[in-house]
Amino acid sequence: MRYGIVTETYPPEVNGVALTVQGLEQGLRQRGHTVAMVRPRQDGEADPPADTLLVRGAALPRYPGLKFGLPATRLLHAHWRQARPDAIYVATEGPLGWSALRAARRLGIPAATGFHTRFDDYVRSYGAPWLEGTALRWMRHFHNGAQATLVPTRELQRFLQAQRFRNVVQLPRAVDTAAFHPDHRDETLRRPWGLDPHALAVIHVGRIAPEKNLPLAVRAFRELQRVRPEARFVWVGDGPAREALQRENPDFIFCGIQRGEALGRHFASGDLFLFPSRSETFGNVTLEALASGVPVVAFDYGAAREFLRDGVHGAAVALHDDAGFLAAALRLAGDDALHARMRPACRDAVAGLRPARVAEAFDHLLRSLAIRSTHHAATAVS
Repeated sequence: MRYGIVTETYPPEVNGVALTVQGLEQGLRQRGHTVAMVRPRQDGEADPPADTLLVRGAALPRYPGLKFGLPATRLLHAHWRQARPDAIYVATEGPLGWSALRAARRLGIPAATGFHTRFDDYVRSYGAPWLEGTALRWMRHFHNGAQATLVPTRELQRFLQAQRFRNVVQLPRAVDTAAFHPDHRDETLRRPWGLDPHALAVIHVGRIAPEKNLPLAVRAFRELQRVRPEARFVWVGDGPAREALQRENPDFIFCGIQRGEALGRHFASGDLFLFPSRSETFGNVTLEALASGVPVVAFDYGAAREFLRDGVHGAAVALHDDAGFLAAALRLAGDDALHARMRPACRDAVAGLRPARVAEAFDHLLRSLAIRSTHHAATAVS
C-alpha cells in the first residue's frame, strides 16, 4: 500500500506530536508500505528526503524552532494526482492540515486525522478562556471532514463523541522500552546535579510552557524539599516559560532539550517524575518515565489513567485536586522504601506496549479506509 502522512511538526523538532508521527511512519515502513511524507521545510534543510514533499512554513508564535505549514491545496492536489496514496493520515490541524483534507476530498482519497492537541485547553492557559468553545467547534469541523479521527485513550474517545465528533477511533500508544530503561541510570550524570547515589532527583521532561501547569510542580517541589533538603529539581526541555522559571528558581537544574540515548539517561537518572499538566491528549512522557522505572505523580487522565495505578506506580490524582498533587509528591519523596518497590512495578506497567502492535493497528485502520473507498467507487460506477 501507499500511504501519505501530513504533519506540521517532525523531528528533529522535539514534542509529542512530532515523535508520535515519526513512530507511525517508521512502523508503516517496517511493515513494507510506501510512506509519502508532507511537512514544512525546516530551518537549514536543503534537499528533501526520498518520498517527502516539503512545503512552505512560518514560525509558530511563542514557540521558537517550531513552524506551521502554509496553505498548499493546489500543490497537494497536483502532487497526489501524480502519485496517488491509497489513504492519508493528517496529524495536525494547521493550515497545511486543512489543505490536505481539501485536496484529498477533491481526489476521493480517504483520510484519517489525529487528535493530538487540546487547543480548547490551550486557549484557557494563554489567557483567552472565552475562545474555548470556538476552538472546540473549529476542531470538530476539521476532524469531521475526515473518515476517522484517531485518539490515544478511551477517555478522550468518549469526550469527543459527546462533543459530536464522528468516527472517533482509539489507536493505542506504545513506548520504546529499550531506549527508556532503568539500566540507563547514570551516576556520572547525577553528580554534576549535586546528587549522591541516595539523594532525590525530581525530574520534569517536556515543553516548559504555560499550558503545562508548571507552577504546581514548583509548589510540590518546594513542599517536598522541606523533608528532603538535598533534593534537586531537574528540568529537561525548553519553551517560552523557561527564562522566567529559571530566573525565579536559580537552584533548579535546566538541561535543555535532550534526544536519543541522552534522553533515556536523563529519565532513568531521576527518582520522581512530576507531571502537573492538565492539557494533554495523552502524555507520552508518562510512559517514558514508567519504562525508565521512575514513579510518576500525575493527574488521573490520559496516559496516567490508562497505565498508572495509584500507590503502585506513583500517584494518580483527581484532575483538579492540586492539594492532592502536593500531598502525593510529599508522600512519595519521603519514602525511599516505597520508591524501591515502585521502580520495577513501573517498568512492568508498560513492558508490553510494543510499537509494532501500534503500527499494525494503524495499518489496519488506513487499509480499511482504502478498501472502503475503493468499494464505494466501484459501486458508484456500476
